[in-house]
Amino acid sequence: MRVSRASAGEGASPASVGSAASGLWLGIGLVVVAALALASLLVGARPIAPSVALDAFFAYDASSPAHIIVRDYRLPRTLLAVLCGAAFGVSGALIQAATRNPLADPGILGVNAGAAFFVTVAVGLLGWQSIDAYLWAAFLGAVVVTLTVYALGASGRDGATPLRLVLSGVALSAVLGGIGSAMTLIDPKAFDALRMWSIGSVAGRDMHIVATVAPFIALGLAIALVAAHPLNAVALGDSLARALGADVLRARILVVIAVTLLAGAGTAAAGPIGFVGLMVPHAVRWLAGPDQRRILPLTMVFGPVLLLIADMIGRLALHPDEIEAGIVTAFLGAPILILLARRTGARGL
Repeated sequence: MRVSRASAGEGASPASVGSAASGLWLGIGLVVVAALALASLLVGARPIAPSVALDAFFAYDASSPAHIIVRDYRLPRTLLAVLCGAAFGVSGALIQAATRNPLADPGILGVNAGAAFFVTVAVGLLGWQSIDAYLWAAFLGAVVVTLTVYALGASGRDGATPLRLVLSGVALSAVLGGIGSAMTLIDPKAFDALRMWSIGSVAGRDMHIVATVAPFIALGLAIALVAAHPLNAVALGDSLARALGADVLRARILVVIAVTLLAGAGTAAAGPIGFVGLMVPHAVRWLAGPDQRRILPLTMVFGPVLLLIADMIGRLALHPDEIEAGIVTAFLGAPILILLARRTGARGL
């Protein structure tokens, strides 16, 4: 009896093998996210039993402190970690692909600086002190500054090249950062709450914050998936991408819109949490290769994995006190990123 080569695995193309591997990793990632989300509801200064957590959803008792902790504190925190992890990770992957710079992250286009500066202005000049107020000020700042960076980068004869976008973002970030720092020194007491936000944390947010940012993040993720295919051509260089029929300008506009929605909403809700947008795309690229159609879905899954782990470590490391997730991601991200950078397969886009 003759056995076909395909049945033996010999005739499988690299693309089909890569798709199968990416699908496997995607399934693993979804299982891990679900397990971590469940664990996030249970661990903290006061451990909660799984049966009590289930009762908090299906037999809620408003007089039970454990039910209040699960429903009012840990559930919003968990959902926000999932949303912001996906938002920061995918925005970093998009920027790295669009600028062809493996060290790029949301901060390189001025998104974090714009959000922080507008919040600083809102606190210093308008007296805003609530998370809800920060949300809209930060989101507006991200939108305005990202559009300004793109306008500056596109003002030259060659248009919005990756180098122009990076230089414009870094320059504007430096200017806004300096002005914002000067403002905080004028009245330190007025900016105490802002300093906690600027560290980056998913704690202390409620379901209103989750419901406010979720539509923006969902729209940003959808646009990112649309931009995945042309980004494969853009990664080869503008000239070759145009020769292959890719619309480079449209691809970059989609990236700017998606990054503004993702990083803007994530930063507004949780503060400028670093390393998620830098490290997760590197790790995913090592697993899935350079195809953005595989990188972006996997980053949507493994971004939340990193942020959920960081948040839970922060809850337990200094029990009963906590460390903000933005600090923990730096401790986790730096050594892992160094290890990934040393691997030959993870160096290129």
